[in-house]
Amino acid sequence: MAKLRAPDGCPWDREQTFDSIKRHTLEETYEVMEAIEDRDWPALCEELGDLLLQPVFYSQMASEEGLFAVEDALRSINEKLVRRHPHIFGDVVADTADAVLTNWDAIKKQEKAEKGAAPAGLLAGIPKALPAVLEAKEISARAAKAGFDWENGEQVVDKLHEELDELKRAENADERESEIGDLFFVLVNLARFYKVDPEQALRRTNAKFKKRFAFMEARLAEQGREVAGTPVAELETYWQEAKRKT
Repeated sequence: MAKLRAPDGCPWDREQTFDSIKRHTLEETYEVMEAIEDRDWPALCEELGDLLLQPVFYSQMASEEGLFAVEDALRSINEKLVRRHPHIFGDVVADTADAVLTNWDAIKKQEKAEKGAAPAGLLAGIPKALPAVLEAKEISARAAKAGFDWENGEQVVDKLHEELDELKRAENADERESEIGDLFFVLVNLARFYKVDPEQALRRTNAKFKKRFAFMEARLAEQGREVAGTPVAELETYWQEAKRKT
Protein backbone atom coordinates (compact mmCIF):
# COMPACT_ATOMS: atom_id res chain seq x y z
CA MET A 1 0.00 0.00 0.00
CA ALA A 2 2.91 2.33 0.73
CA LYS A 3 4.29 1.64 -2.74
CA LEU A 4 0.89 2.23 -4.36
CA ARG A 5 0.63 5.58 -2.57
CA ALA A 6 4.20 6.62 -3.35
CA PRO A 7 4.92 9.52 -5.76
CA ASP A 8 5.69 7.00 -8.52
CA GLY A 9 2.81 4.72 -7.48
CA CYS A 10 -0.70 4.15 -8.78
CA PRO A 11 -2.49 7.37 -9.85
CA TRP A 12 -5.84 6.10 -8.57
CA ASP A 13 -4.54 5.04 -5.15
CA ARG A 14 -2.63 8.30 -4.75
CA GLU A 15 -5.80 10.34 -5.37
CA GLN A 16 -7.83 8.63 -2.66
CA THR A 17 -8.77 10.29 0.65
CA PHE A 18 -10.47 9.13 3.83
CA ASP A 19 -13.78 10.39 2.46
CA SER A 20 -13.42 8.78 -0.96
CA ILE A 21 -12.53 5.39 0.50
CA LYS A 22 -15.19 5.14 3.21
CA ARG A 23 -17.95 4.08 0.78
CA HIS A 24 -15.80 1.14 -0.31
CA THR A 25 -15.55 0.05 3.33
CA LEU A 26 -19.33 -0.24 3.48
CA GLU A 27 -19.49 -2.08 0.15
CA GLU A 28 -16.85 -4.59 1.23
CA THR A 29 -18.66 -5.18 4.52
CA TYR A 30 -21.87 -6.08 2.73
CA GLU A 31 -20.00 -8.38 0.36
CA VAL A 32 -18.59 -10.22 3.37
CA MET A 33 -22.11 -10.55 4.77
CA GLU A 34 -23.39 -11.91 1.45
CA ALA A 35 -20.64 -14.54 1.29
CA ILE A 36 -21.53 -15.68 4.82
CA GLU A 37 -25.24 -15.85 4.02
CA ASP A 38 -24.50 -17.88 0.88
CA ARG A 39 -22.12 -20.13 2.86
CA ASP A 40 -19.62 -19.47 0.06
CA TRP A 41 -16.39 -20.00 1.99
CA PRO A 42 -13.97 -19.40 -0.91
CA ALA A 43 -15.78 -16.12 -1.60
CA LEU A 44 -15.65 -15.26 2.11
CA CYS A 45 -11.89 -15.79 2.10
CA GLU A 46 -11.53 -13.41 -0.82
CA GLU A 47 -13.97 -10.83 0.57
CA LEU A 48 -12.24 -10.81 3.96
CA GLY A 49 -9.01 -9.96 2.15
CA ASP A 50 -10.79 -7.07 0.43
CA LEU A 51 -12.19 -5.91 3.76
CA LEU A 52 -8.76 -6.07 5.40
CA LEU A 53 -7.45 -3.78 2.70
CA GLN A 54 -9.63 -0.99 4.08
CA PRO A 55 -7.88 -0.52 7.47
CA VAL A 56 -4.52 -0.89 5.73
CA PHE A 57 -5.51 1.86 3.28
CA TYR A 58 -6.75 4.18 6.04
CA SER A 59 -3.66 3.55 8.15
CA GLN A 60 -1.32 4.29 5.25
CA MET A 61 -3.03 7.61 4.61
CA ALA A 62 -2.91 8.41 8.33
CA SER A 63 0.78 7.50 8.45
CA GLU A 64 1.51 9.89 5.59
CA GLU A 65 -0.07 12.69 7.62
CA GLY A 66 1.77 11.70 10.79
CA LEU A 67 -1.44 10.72 12.59
CA PHE A 68 -0.87 7.02 13.32
CA ALA A 69 0.37 3.81 11.72
CA VAL A 70 -1.35 0.47 11.22
CA GLU A 71 0.68 -0.93 14.13
CA ASP A 72 -0.93 1.68 16.40
CA ALA A 73 -4.42 0.58 15.36
CA LEU A 74 -3.56 -3.08 15.99
CA ARG A 75 -1.96 -2.27 19.34
CA SER A 76 -5.07 -0.31 20.31
CA ILE A 77 -7.46 -3.20 19.69
CA ASN A 78 -5.14 -5.69 21.40
CA GLU A 79 -5.00 -3.54 24.51
CA LYS A 80 -8.75 -3.00 24.43
CA LEU A 81 -9.48 -6.72 24.17
CA VAL A 82 -7.31 -7.45 27.20
CA ARG A 83 -8.73 -4.51 29.17
CA ARG A 84 -12.36 -5.38 28.47
CA HIS A 85 -11.97 -9.11 29.18
CA PRO A 86 -10.87 -9.07 32.82
CA HIS A 87 -12.65 -12.40 33.28
CA ILE A 88 -10.08 -13.91 30.91
CA PHE A 89 -6.97 -11.83 31.52
CA GLY A 90 -7.71 -10.87 35.14
CA ASP A 91 -9.53 -12.19 38.19
CA VAL A 92 -13.06 -10.93 37.45
CA VAL A 93 -15.80 -13.57 37.27
CA ALA A 94 -18.26 -13.51 34.36
CA ASP A 95 -19.96 -16.84 33.70
CA THR A 96 -22.59 -15.68 31.21
CA ALA A 97 -22.69 -13.60 28.04
CA ASP A 98 -24.90 -11.03 29.82
CA ALA A 99 -22.35 -10.67 32.61
CA VAL A 100 -19.61 -10.14 30.03
CA LEU A 101 -21.62 -7.37 28.35
CA THR A 102 -22.34 -5.71 31.70
CA ASN A 103 -18.63 -5.66 32.50
CA TRP A 104 -17.84 -4.42 28.99
CA ASP A 105 -20.21 -1.45 29.33
CA ALA A 106 -18.90 -0.58 32.80
CA ILE A 107 -15.27 -0.67 31.62
CA LYS A 108 -16.15 1.39 28.56
CA LYS A 109 -17.79 4.03 30.74
CA GLN A 110 -14.75 4.08 33.04
CA GLU A 111 -12.41 4.52 30.06
CA LYS A 112 -14.35 7.56 28.90
CA ALA A 113 -14.28 9.06 32.39
CA GLU A 114 -10.51 8.59 32.57
CA LYS A 115 -10.16 10.44 29.26
CA GLY A 116 -12.05 13.35 30.77
CA ALA A 117 -15.10 12.88 28.58
CA ALA A 118 -18.20 14.46 30.03
CA PRO A 119 -20.97 12.00 30.94
CA ALA A 120 -23.18 11.57 27.91
CA GLY A 121 -26.78 10.51 27.55
CA LEU A 122 -27.52 6.82 27.31
CA LEU A 123 -28.24 7.07 23.59
CA ALA A 124 -25.25 9.25 22.79
CA GLY A 125 -22.52 7.72 20.69
CA ILE A 126 -24.77 5.65 18.44
CA PRO A 127 -23.27 6.21 14.96
CA LYS A 128 -25.46 8.44 12.81
CA ALA A 129 -24.39 6.57 9.68
CA LEU A 130 -25.87 3.26 10.83
CA PRO A 131 -28.65 1.83 8.66
CA ALA A 132 -31.96 2.78 10.25
CA VAL A 133 -32.81 -0.78 11.32
CA LEU A 134 -29.47 -1.21 13.09
CA GLU A 135 -29.79 2.21 14.70
CA ALA A 136 -33.24 1.30 16.00
CA LYS A 137 -31.87 -1.98 17.33
CA GLU A 138 -29.10 -0.20 19.25
CA ILE A 139 -31.43 2.52 20.58
CA SER A 140 -33.98 0.01 21.86
CA ALA A 141 -31.31 -2.23 23.40
CA ARG A 142 -29.76 0.65 25.34
CA ALA A 143 -33.14 1.88 26.55
CA ALA A 144 -34.03 -1.65 27.64
CA LYS A 145 -30.82 -1.94 29.66
CA ALA A 146 -31.91 1.13 31.61
CA GLY A 147 -35.24 -0.52 32.40
CA PHE A 148 -37.36 1.34 29.84
CA ASP A 149 -38.89 -1.71 28.23
CA TRP A 150 -41.91 -3.94 27.92
CA GLU A 151 -42.24 -6.90 30.28
CA ASN A 152 -42.78 -9.53 27.61
CA GLY A 153 -43.19 -10.14 23.89
CA GLU A 154 -46.98 -10.20 24.09
CA GLN A 155 -46.98 -6.57 25.15
CA VAL A 156 -44.86 -5.69 22.13
CA VAL A 157 -47.35 -7.48 19.87
CA ASP A 158 -50.15 -5.44 21.47
CA LYS A 159 -48.15 -2.28 20.76
CA LEU A 160 -47.75 -3.42 17.16
CA HIS A 161 -51.53 -3.67 16.77
CA GLU A 162 -51.89 -0.25 18.39
CA GLU A 163 -49.50 1.27 15.86
CA LEU A 164 -51.33 -0.44 12.99
CA ASP A 165 -54.59 1.12 14.18
CA GLU A 166 -52.90 4.54 14.30
CA LEU A 167 -51.63 4.02 10.76
CA LYS A 168 -55.17 3.29 9.59
CA ARG A 169 -56.31 6.57 11.12
CA ALA A 170 -53.50 8.62 9.54
CA GLU A 171 -54.96 11.37 7.39
CA ASN A 172 -52.03 12.54 5.28
CA ALA A 173 -48.63 11.51 3.93
CA ASP A 174 -46.70 13.02 6.85
CA GLU A 175 -48.77 11.16 9.42
CA ARG A 176 -48.49 7.91 7.47
CA GLU A 177 -44.70 8.25 7.30
CA SER A 178 -44.56 8.84 11.04
CA GLU A 179 -46.79 5.87 11.86
CA ILE A 180 -44.91 3.53 9.52
CA GLY A 181 -41.70 4.59 11.25
CA ASP A 182 -43.29 3.71 14.58
CA LEU A 183 -44.27 0.32 13.16
CA PHE A 184 -40.70 -0.40 12.11
CA PHE A 185 -39.41 0.58 15.54
CA VAL A 186 -41.85 -1.71 17.31
CA LEU A 187 -40.94 -4.57 14.95
CA VAL A 188 -37.27 -4.09 15.83
CA ASN A 189 -38.18 -4.35 19.50
CA LEU A 190 -40.25 -7.46 18.83
CA ALA A 191 -37.24 -9.02 17.12
CA ARG A 192 -35.14 -8.18 20.20
CA PHE A 193 -37.59 -9.95 22.50
CA TYR A 194 -37.47 -13.05 20.31
CA LYS A 195 -33.67 -12.78 20.05
CA VAL A 196 -33.80 -12.32 16.29
CA ASP A 197 -31.46 -9.97 14.43
CA PRO A 198 -33.89 -7.70 12.51
CA GLU A 199 -31.35 -6.83 9.81
CA GLN A 200 -30.57 -10.48 9.18
CA ALA A 201 -34.26 -11.39 9.25
CA LEU A 202 -35.10 -8.79 6.60
CA ARG A 203 -32.12 -9.74 4.44
CA ARG A 204 -33.28 -13.36 4.61
CA THR A 205 -36.79 -12.40 3.54
CA ASN A 206 -35.41 -10.24 0.71
CA ALA A 207 -33.36 -13.19 -0.57
CA LYS A 208 -36.37 -15.50 -0.31
CA PHE A 209 -38.57 -13.08 -2.24
CA LYS A 210 -35.96 -12.67 -4.99
CA LYS A 211 -35.63 -16.44 -5.34
CA ARG A 212 -39.37 -16.99 -5.59
CA PHE A 213 -39.85 -14.09 -7.98
CA ALA A 214 -37.12 -15.48 -10.22
CA PHE A 215 -38.90 -18.87 -10.18
CA MET A 216 -42.13 -17.17 -11.23
CA GLU A 217 -40.33 -15.30 -14.03
CA ALA A 218 -38.79 -18.55 -15.26
CA ARG A 219 -42.16 -20.33 -15.36
CA LEU A 220 -43.66 -17.49 -17.39
CA ALA A 221 -40.61 -17.33 -19.67
CA GLU A 222 -41.26 -20.98 -20.61
CA GLN A 223 -44.46 -19.69 -22.20
CA GLY A 224 -42.82 -16.67 -23.78
CA ARG A 225 -44.46 -14.35 -21.25
CA GLU A 226 -43.42 -11.86 -18.60
CA VAL A 227 -44.67 -10.85 -15.17
CA ALA A 228 -45.81 -7.51 -16.52
CA GLY A 229 -49.18 -8.03 -18.18
CA THR A 230 -49.96 -11.32 -16.41
CA PRO A 231 -53.15 -11.22 -14.31
CA VAL A 232 -52.51 -11.04 -10.57
CA ALA A 233 -54.61 -14.14 -9.91
CA GLU A 234 -52.39 -16.16 -12.26
CA LEU A 235 -49.24 -14.69 -10.72
CA GLU A 236 -50.49 -15.81 -7.31
CA THR A 237 -50.76 -19.38 -8.62
CA TYR A 238 -47.14 -19.33 -9.74
CA TRP A 239 -46.12 -17.69 -6.47
CA GLN A 240 -47.69 -20.48 -4.45
CA GLU A 241 -45.88 -22.99 -6.64
CA ALA A 242 -42.64 -21.13 -5.96
CA LYS A 243 -43.28 -21.31 -2.21
CA ARG A 244 -43.68 -25.07 -2.43
CA LYS A 245 -40.56 -25.62 -4.52
CA THR A 246 -38.07 -23.06 -3.18
